[in-house]
Amino acid sequence: MTKTNKKKVEEFIRVDHAGERGAIKIYEGQLLALNTFIKDEKLKKTIEEMKEHEKVHLEYFENEIKERNIKPTKLLPLWDLLGVGLGFGTTILGKKAAMLCTASVEEVIQEHYADQIKQLEVDEKKLKDKITKFRDDELNHKDIAYEEGATKKGPYSILDKVIKTSSKIAIRISEKI
Repeated sequence: MTKTNKKKVEEFIRVDHAGERGAIKIYEGQLLALNTFIKDEKLKKTIEEMKEHEKVHLEYFENEIKERNIKPTKLLPLWDLLGVGLGFGTTILGKKAAMLCTASVEEVIQEHYADQIKQLEVDEKKLKDKITKFRDDELNHKDIAYEEGATKKGPYSILDKVIKTSSKIAIRISEKI
């Protein structure tokens, strides 16, 4: 059995930290829209519950960053701004768009986490187990989003592609910077 490359683990933790923080910012943007313009208490409750899961994920990665002395991505302020904007903008477009935002992001993240899980060796069992658990949470969020009306039909297919492409770009950048 081989040992997981230290640089690779640092990239995993850096990008996962940024991603979990980004998810919280997307939910904050959605909640901002729901608290100011769009009144949908059921959707608000659903988003608040998913946000709570993301907070647990973020707390884990914040601890890993501190314990392992890893520098977070330098682009956190930009990702924060873009996350809030994405969440707010999709919610203003309506419930289907808001839920598609969640579904699209979670589909990218579950693939991203699955790839990390394959690369982590036994020396990183705790990290691998946490990422596996978080991936399961993200899959649950995706399922909830589809149950709540997410769709890729018609113009929503374009929104799905934009969100997924943007998420993949943010992942690649955050691994390195």
